Amino acid sequence: MSELESKKVLITGSTSGIGLAIAKTFAKQNSTVILNGFGTIDEIKTIIDDLSRQTSAKVFHYGADLTDPLAIEEMMKKIQAEIGSIDILINNAGVQHVEAIETFPVNKWDQIIAINLSAYFHTTRHAVGSMKEKGWGRVINIASTHGLVGSPYKSAYVAAKHGVVGLTKVVALETGGLGVTCNAVCPGWVLTPLVDAQIKEKAEHSKQNYEEATRDFLAEKHPSLAFVEAEHIAQMCLFLCSDAASQMTGSILAIDGGWTAR
Repeated sequence: MSELESKKVLITGSTSGIGLAIAKTFAKQNSTVILNGFGTIDEIKTIIDDLSRQTSAKVFHYGADLTDPLAIEEMMKKIQAEIGSIDILINNAGVQHVEAIETFPVNKWDQIIAINLSAYFHTTRHAVGSMKEKGWGRVINIASTHGLVGSPYKSAYVAAKHGVVGLTKVVALETGGLGVTCNAVCPGWVLTPLVDAQIKEKAEHSKQNYEEATRDFLAEKHPSLAFVEAEHIAQMCLFLCSDAASQMTGSILAIDGGWTAR
């Protein structure tokens, strides 16, 4: 029996990408998996059916708009009423926009700060009280290497991810000695559609093939010359929920191919 079998885990932004990989990993532990994210009714049903068929986990979905604090509050209250208090909260949802600061659209700044930072605050403030009462809980914030270092043209994203790192430390301090931990995972490059598009653009401009452009792209940041995989992040989240990580809190954990070692 998995030590996480009876735990209820909410993962924001979990209908695709890194979040879905995390959801699959916890479903394999027979945790009760609570998905959050956008998608059509059919797409969400397919995800739930696939997870339920492949594992013995109970799987639910709540599609709250994370730019709206009232929608987040309603989601958290519905989860409490319909499923019970959350044991593990994994804040993962994120969006990106790349542009020079002098032309950076204000609405994009507001959206990125809302989803990549403020939503983490709102979910945590609703979840952590019951964790304290039970004497056990895990909050894991998916930050980014950009929570540790900066890059040009990513003012909102870098600001939000640095904010997530600070928020993580504060929650860890406030929950110290209460059986609750809060840690941040900071991935480097993951081969997302956005990164794939950047590599293709690089290949076109430099007259390289895709493989050459990929190597050059990675060499700029990752001494490992390899992408971080979503499964790497999911397994780190799993470890942070284990007994072995019970004394890890306020930790900012880079999974970045050596990016921040320079």
